[in-house]
Amino acid sequence: MSSTSGAFTSQGVRIAVEGCGHGTLNAIYAAVERSCKERDWDGVELLIIGGDFQAVRNAADLSVMSVPVKYRELADFHEYYSGTRKAPYLTIFVAGNHEAASHLWELYYGGWVAPNIYYMGASNVVRLGPLRIAGMSGIWKGFDYRKTHHERLPFNQDDVKSFYHVREIDVRKLLQLRTQVDIGISHDWPRAIEKHGNQKHLWNMKPDFERESHDGSLGNPAAGYVMDRLRPPYWFSAHLHCKYSAIKTYESPKAPEARLSVSIQETPSVPAAPVASAAVNPDEIDLEGEDTTQAAAVPPATAAAANPDEIDLDMDSDSSPTPENKPSQPTPAPAPLPTDAVEALRAQLPASFAKPQHASKATPGQPVPPGITNTTVRFLALDKCLPGRKFLQLCEITPFTPATTLPPPTTITSRYTLQYDPEWLAITRVFAPLITIGDRSAHPPPDLGEAHYLPLIEAERAWVDENVVKTGKLGVPDNFVLTAPPHIPGQPESTNEQPEEYTNPQTEAFCALVGVPNVWAASEEERAERKANGPAPVEFGGGRGGGGGDVTPTEK
Repeated sequence: MSSTSGAFTSQGVRIAVEGCGHGTLNAIYAAVERSCKERDWDGVELLIIGGDFQAVRNAADLSVMSVPVKYRELADFHEYYSGTRKAPYLTIFVAGNHEAASHLWELYYGGWVAPNIYYMGASNVVRLGPLRIAGMSGIWKGFDYRKTHHERLPFNQDDVKSFYHVREIDVRKLLQLRTQVDIGISHDWPRAIEKHGNQKHLWNMKPDFERESHDGSLGNPAAGYVMDRLRPPYWFSAHLHCKYSAIKTYESPKAPEARLSVSIQETPSVPAAPVASAAVNPDEIDLEGEDTTQAAAVPPATAAAANPDEIDLDMDSDSSPTPENKPSQPTPAPAPLPTDAVEALRAQLPASFAKPQHASKATPGQPVPPGITNTTVRFLALDKCLPGRKFLQLCEITPFTPATTLPPPTTITSRYTLQYDPEWLAITRVFAPLITIGDRSAHPPPDLGEAHYLPLIEAERAWVDENVVKTGKLGVPDNFVLTAPPHIPGQPESTNEQPEEYTNPQTEAFCALVGVPNVWAASEEERAERKANGPAPVEFGGGRGGGGGDVTPTEK
């Protein structure tokens, strides 16, 4: 394959995808460089890391990262945070279940954790040239899904874990998208995606997954909702420490109902060269990629030998999958009254006795709007960065919707910069007033349905077009600044002291751009008082053990 810049007139965006990061940035970047040389590429335009990134700035950050104490280590991210090193490729990542929560807490809407390294936030959509990329952070935990973001420093032992559990309000935002995205990213796998690949091969690698697949607990239901709504041509995940591919196909979206008609128009991003799609083998995911450790076309026949030095991080899942909320069933009466008689009696009761109004039982995110037209999703999960593992894939991705021809760049790094997505900014404006943090007594806002949110989003889209798009402010600013002090070599690498809470200037700037309140800001007096009061009591007093609700094979 040609490495000349002229190849960009006929090829897609060159991307590297890595599974779980686990704090090994030096090794990941070195592996990308080696793979590029093997493919005769001069680099990639984007590196995607699928979670467990571990943006640990100093020893205090480690104290609130969900990792057993004996396995806590600073790793090498602090070198990039301090400026000792710089990421050689634009890097984006979603959060997993082993993260520096105190750092990522500052960047709920997303932001730079270090120069050239961008965290996608709790949920997000960004653009890189012609590509739209959607991401969601965290893993599934049924009993936390419908809670608010109540965690705030200082954390108790439950907060350290619940921080990384997916919340419905963040998923609800993604389910309002009405136009096509090109790439989806989640840390754990969308629920039941394994059924669309070579399951026998997966059971050979990970025997415990077979039981979880059969009982319906393998994967993240929320990620499944998002995949089934957005239907990106490519979806990348990590978490389960193996390489696995699948292809999920859908029927074309049906004609929309009149009440959900939409006039949202796509704002063109930086254009790219049109690319003729190569013929696709329907029996395999074809990403034209390769691992740095083994040939991509040669799957392992059996599970890899156990590594005695590898962390066995139990996912402390629920004891059983969380059932859907259903109204309780009344005890059958021996002689039921006629319906009209029941309603007449009900009308005489106080308002508090009124029949509850239950939300529709339709699958979240369905039906798919007409602006989302892709019907084939190619799923790829990757391992973590260890010798002999399949943790890296290089690929060229073209936008689902062809863009205008772009002259080829002189170098691979000169073509695209990260941009905000106008539709997502409109959704952010609608939902920002509903976001609460740090309040354990707060209840999540009810889902009022897509028909309710649509006209609000349309109105906010007009605001975004006028105040952000037309003013040339879609580019993500290069505004990284240090908040917590970086680790200095020679300092202790562990501490029992929790980190301080900081107001991140990036979040301040984003909220100002979009015109929403920054609920993560606080005065020094407020923070001092909260720190003096200490962590809240542990609610359940025994940890969060069990099995099933998370995807919980032992090795994650």
